[in-house]
Amino acid sequence: MTKSTGKFFILDTNILLHDPLAFLNFDEHNVIIPMVVLEELDKIKDRNKDVSREARVAIRSLEEVLKEATPEEIVAGVPLSRMHGEHKANGTLAIFPDYQLEQTDSMLSLTENDHRIIQAALEIQRERAPAGVVLVTKDINMRLKAKGAGMKYVEDYRTDQLIDDIRLLTKGFYKFEGDFWSQVGEVKTQQEGRDAYHTVSRELLPQIFANEYIIDSTNNFAARVEAYDNDTVTLMDLGVERMMSYGAWGVHPKNIYQAMALHALLDTSMDMVILTGPAGSGKTFLALSAALQMVVEQGIYEKIIVTRNTPEIAESIGYLPGTEEEKMAPWLSAITDSLEALHRHDESMESSLNYIMKKANIQFKSLNFMRGRSIQNAIVILDEAQNLTASQLKTLITRCGENTKLVVSGNLAQIDSYYLTAVTSGLTYIVERFKDYPGSATINLNGVVRSQLAQFAEEHL
Repeated sequence: MTKSTGKFFILDTNILLHDPLAFLNFDEHNVIIPMVVLEELDKIKDRNKDVSREARVAIRSLEEVLKEATPEEIVAGVPLSRMHGEHKANGTLAIFPDYQLEQTDSMLSLTENDHRIIQAALEIQRERAPAGVVLVTKDINMRLKAKGAGMKYVEDYRTDQLIDDIRLLTKGFYKFEGDFWSQVGEVKTQQEGRDAYHTVSRELLPQIFANEYIIDSTNNFAARVEAYDNDTVTLMDLGVERMMSYGAWGVHPKNIYQAMALHALLDTSMDMVILTGPAGSGKTFLALSAALQMVVEQGIYEKIIVTRNTPEIAESIGYLPGTEEEKMAPWLSAITDSLEALHRHDESMESSLNYIMKKANIQFKSLNFMRGRSIQNAIVILDEAQNLTASQLKTLITRCGENTKLVVSGNLAQIDSYYLTAVTSGLTYIVERFKDYPGSATINLNGVVRSQLAQFAEEHL
């Protein structure tokens, strides 16, 4: 491989599955893909898995850059400017023939693909010294092994990471300490029907977003941002008592955070509502009660579609009996638990559940088979979204058609994916991307209402 300028980034297979065009996001630097990565992509592309599409897209994109290059040029590095489309990559793309490597005295066995990638990275680091060589992988354990084997620079893929600290993630509301009105100077109030709108100085709320809720610590004021410019902010006065009196399918909020969530869920102008918060804060319960209210009682939507991430579904769903809805049941027990809780006082709970399932047209769908659909006149509830990537969430969001409301819920403290953290989760990504979108609202449900036991566990364990 010839000498060139810039750093050298070696990509693991999971990077190209996470973002098939990731090799275009390293600006003027040089990207190297070990041969074993191509072997893994080849094995994945024909599997009956959601990631098989990403593998095929990555292979086709790599082929577009390398198709006219000679074998010598591919090893040396082909200019990424050959790739058509809007991108700023002007470095090179190379394939490293790691199959030529011999087993060294290290503890890394070349019979394992991860070890072959690390061994390739170590060899490139030796060849390219003193230039910077970086191994990029989303596998946390692989990053640890690479460091232990001698890699100086090992990083996660952070191109789609919008914040560096999860504490910086917007909560969807701003809480004033003390009384709100005592901190307001000049205000202009306009009455429209039963709603009052207050226009205050932008200096009072310098960092504001569309549909952000405003509350104070005295629980005497609650409002939502309706509009803003460089000088002023217009707030719709909601009233704490009025918000706490909201109800949906017999459910009433237990705190101001649930009241804000219920207000957003019942607002038909909101195309998407994102609910975050700890286990037991009422995310799924509120989403389902609002959905039943708007489908059965108000007739605004025709059906409820419930889906969630099921990591092992590609391997195990086929072995479960019944229809797709019945196969999905083990992963959607949180929904059935909530349905039972909503009707636990009925004379015949089982009859009530069967009636509601039919009346509300509740459908359990696998997220893996949502691609290609166009969902109309429905409420879509996506549960456990913290385990999804940004691209997986994009797949679902772009399925939503006319008169469809999407409710996304998740707990960033309960991520099960090997490759995601709280700051790289797709849930975090869409919270930041949609925080100023006029058709969405985000609410962080602060507080556990499931039970005293659950609250104590959340706070002390």
